[in-house]
Amino acid sequence: MLDLIKYIVEQFAEDKERVEYQVEETEEAINVTVRLSDSDMGKVIGKQGKIAKALRTLVRAATPRDSKKYNVEIKEREAE
Repeated sequence: MLDLIKYIVEQFAEDKERVEYQVEETEEAINVTVRLSDSDMGKVIGKQGKIAKALRTLVRAATPRDSKKYNVEIKEREAE
């Protein structure tokens, strides 16, 4: 599932080398945090969050019924 998330995010992000993925697994869900540079935030989230919502919908649809739920969160990277 992480490959699907990476593929979709990299289609919109211009600075692909600076995209970070953090995966945390809990008992009931798998949380994926995508950290982007400031210039890529708007491109990946989209107008009114439409791209981010579509990403979450695709991940939900691709998740098998008997597996854990995936939560995708998009955050800005801290300045270096």
